[in-house]
Amino acid sequence: MSAAPTLQSFIAGRWLGQHGAQALRSALDGHVLAYSHEERPDFAEAVDYARARGLASLMGMDFQQRAQRLKALALYLAECKEQLYALSHHSGATRADSWIDIEGGNATLFSYAGIGSRELPSGNLVHEGPAIPLGKQGHFAGSHILVPRAGVAVHINAFNFPIWGMLEKFAPTFLAGMPCIVKPATSTSYLTEAVVRLMNASGLLPEGSLQLVIGSTGDLLDRLQGQDVVTFTGSADTAAKLRVTPNLIRNSVPFTAEADSLNCAILGPDVSPDSEEFDLYIKEVVREMTTKAGQKCTAIRRAIVPARHLDAVATRLRERLSKVVVGDPSLEGVRMGALASHDQQRDVGERVRSLLQSCDQLFGASDGFAPRGEGVAEGAFFAPTLLQARDPHAEGGAHDIEAFGPVSTLMAYDDLDEALALAARGKGSLVATLVTADRSVAAKAIPVAAAWHGRLLVLDSQAAKESTGHGSPLPQLKHGGPGRAGGGEELGGLRAVKHYLQRAAVQGSPSMLTAVTGEYVRGGEVIETEVHPFRRYFEQLRVGESLLTHRRTVTEADLVNFGCLSGDHFYMHFDEIAAKASQFGKRIAHGYFVLSAAAGLFVSPGAGPVLANYGLDTLRFINPVGIGDTIQARLTCKRKIDQGKTSPLGQPQGVVAWDVEVTNQLGELVASYDILTLVLKKPA
Repeated sequence: MSAAPTLQSFIAGRWLGQHGAQALRSALDGHVLAYSHEERPDFAEAVDYARARGLASLMGMDFQQRAQRLKALALYLAECKEQLYALSHHSGATRADSWIDIEGGNATLFSYAGIGSRELPSGNLVHEGPAIPLGKQGHFAGSHILVPRAGVAVHINAFNFPIWGMLEKFAPTFLAGMPCIVKPATSTSYLTEAVVRLMNASGLLPEGSLQLVIGSTGDLLDRLQGQDVVTFTGSADTAAKLRVTPNLIRNSVPFTAEADSLNCAILGPDVSPDSEEFDLYIKEVVREMTTKAGQKCTAIRRAIVPARHLDAVATRLRERLSKVVVGDPSLEGVRMGALASHDQQRDVGERVRSLLQSCDQLFGASDGFAPRGEGVAEGAFFAPTLLQARDPHAEGGAHDIEAFGPVSTLMAYDDLDEALALAARGKGSLVATLVTADRSVAAKAIPVAAAWHGRLLVLDSQAAKESTGHGSPLPQLKHGGPGRAGGGEELGGLRAVKHYLQRAAVQGSPSMLTAVTGEYVRGGEVIETEVHPFRRYFEQLRVGESLLTHRRTVTEADLVNFGCLSGDHFYMHFDEIAAKASQFGKRIAHGYFVLSAAAGLFVSPGAGPVLANYGLDTLRFINPVGIGDTIQARLTCKRKIDQGKTSPLGQPQGVVAWDVEVTNQLGELVASYDILTLVLKKPA
């Protein structure tokens, strides 16, 4: 066997580390995979490089361009994934375990590329509108903007997901325009180093946008400033220590923690042992005990079940656990691998011994535990272990001690209120699952449980057909929880990007707000030309370019014809007596007639750069339109988004949002909305 390599940090654009320090061993057979390096990085240089080079290179692109770069990175990593799978095997992970880490991380890159493309503007400023009038005559208004923080993000990650854990933080950080310095847990840092090498080799990383620290963070946190951000994933104890770093407190550096927590799964009081939901509960608990050998911050640590079904649950869990084959994941039939390190193996053993002070063991190493494979005696394997709390209300025990491995504790309850009280005893967790077929049980339990858990899964036979499971954070949904779980938030779609942006309130005239935000603010100056805005190519259009249409008087024939065409014969449009008795005092036009009539006023019918209207946003009908009223529309270019996309015919195009105001003969607003259109770019 060749000599194990020394891992290197990637600092200030170069790889650092020649001399080996800590040995990192295979979780399967104990042989040395790699060494951390003994050289200490110059963290002043790392931070200065991120500020000088990283910020400049990232701010040289806009949100849309960074989204495109994320997608390209995801495609590149997808081509290289097999070498990551081969390395991940040594962390004790099965192919399915590694899939979560490798494919899950890459899917997060793809997801944030899509989120950026769909939801963020061109440029580097997000307008959180609408603007709010602050004066009576419309000359003074206020709004909110989000801009890149002009700082550095430090991401400190846990050992259990060395690839996904890095990428799920990197993706929104990169999209927000912040360079990041990543510090993985040392025991599995060989995987993080491998993926960073691939990302660097791709040529897609802007200079200084990503740096890697192997080993200690040294004085890195002491060099941060108020524009910087720190995120942490790991134990609650470590999070508590890092959070009170004097420099972070002194400079008000935002610190976000996602900590291991005592997540629970509640079997609803309505579920009986012969029901489909009962089987779902058993499968979910066993899956969470054995996936990644239970080394998930979202794993089920407390299984809370009705007292009358306790024996049935215990029996069914023991039956399933006895069929779990543990060993070298490369062997056919092996369903659970090793813990990630020998230190982790020792730690889990110590925690289980502590739990046994208040619990009885229902299943464990004495039940035929014999890992399969060559050299496994030197591996970091641990038996799936099922415990039962003697007194689920007692202090300490499974409500306070977490064995971060294939360990779960059964707890009995008499009614739903008691189950919810037991769930809350975990002092805050990332996720809780309620398995029930009774919607009234869910309606009662979820609002109560939501105060203590960051994510809630209600699992029944219908949801199970597509459910991603208790332990699967998704890019679209918030990941994080209160109390013991760290009190932070990650992921959650666009929310995660906003964590790395600075929000500011802006006040001024509507015209000034338009200039600042790059988005037309009502009341601001408009640009009226002899050319219809729909005849302009994407590049030619200017924000604020506007058309005031001719007028149209609404007739009874309009209401009748629209009602016959649409099939909408609602009484307010056709029943003179009923309409007169209503709050409007008269028959009124269909709201969608007003919408259609406005389109007839402002649309330029001939072929041109505008390809399609693909949606409406913020539609409101403000005032009723009656027979005899005269309407007029103003169409204004509100914002332009260049997504870098082409039509199916290969024609470059962009997205234009148009502000539409429909008024009556008194100048009153009757309808307000945004139209989204695809607009061609000018042919070369």
